[in-house]
Amino acid sequence: MRSAPIGKRRLVERGRVRSGKLALPAAMWLIILSGLIVTLVCSCRSARQSPEGHPHRFAGVRLEDVSFHSAGLERDVTYRVYLPAQLAGGKLPVIYLLHGAWENYRTWSDYSQAGALAANGAILVMPDGVLSYWVNEAGAPKDRYGDFLLHDLRADVEARFPARTDRAVRAIVGVSMGGFAAIEYALTRPDLFAFAGALSPALDAPERKFSWRRFGQSIRLRRVFGADGSAQRRDEDPFVLVTRADPATTPYIYITAGDQEALLGSVRRFAAQMERRGFAFEFHTSHGGHNWGTWNQQTAACFDALESRLPVRGI
Repeated sequence: MRSAPIGKRRLVERGRVRSGKLALPAAMWLIILSGLIVTLVCSCRSARQSPEGHPHRFAGVRLEDVSFHSAGLERDVTYRVYLPAQLAGGKLPVIYLLHGAWENYRTWSDYSQAGALAANGAILVMPDGVLSYWVNEAGAPKDRYGDFLLHDLRADVEARFPARTDRAVRAIVGVSMGGFAAIEYALTRPDLFAFAGALSPALDAPERKFSWRRFGQSIRLRRVFGADGSAQRRDEDPFVLVTRADPATTPYIYITAGDQEALLGSVRRFAAQMERRGFAFEFHTSHGGHNWGTWNQQTAACFDALESRLPVRGI
């Protein structure tokens, strides 16, 4: 068999890739490729947020976009609010609505009817968490989304709007990545919330190992949670946190998942773990997948559960 000329061969020798005159360590190529993907992910974050969207409007409800400087993120950020159009005085309960991955602060208002709740006397707050899972990112010191959500945003909402500041009427509800955060902070900050709703929560995200088939996702998760098996990953893992949390002080948790989505298995596993430890919660499945068509079927029951658990006027 005739071999190719040496000058046209592409050789791998001792971890180095060589083609013609270019020779770099294979590890260096991986670093370069990782950097390009992270850059692309960050670009996509901005690209997905550029359209203005088409928010739903409701009688007796005002929609407002607010920009302020977040100390945790070291930059200006924007969030969206639904609140009663006519304020009769007094303070109102607050519900934080967290979006999923590849979404933004406009998503809840564009894809759901949740804003109708504001007509009954509540403030609905929809922040922007890009792809952060709403935590302080391990690989991005300036992306402290946990500090932003729990401290900066809450302080701005309570200073700017007639929001009650007590835990008894504060709730957190999220879809997918946002559902992960709702569970995360129900377990780690029970002093802040009386109710947590999680629709199709991505609870297994910190458990996911590096995969070449899902290279982009693996790089994102490493940026957010740190390296596979690291202490930081364990500290953000709901399956670990549920073994540490006190069922007696944890807020009431409402969880749903579609019967056709890939996350159903992990959500069922988490619900079983809560059952064994005696947490106050309910878990439901409905027909559908991991999308807003399914979540819109689930939100009414979620907010009914919220109403039954919180002393919220009119909700």
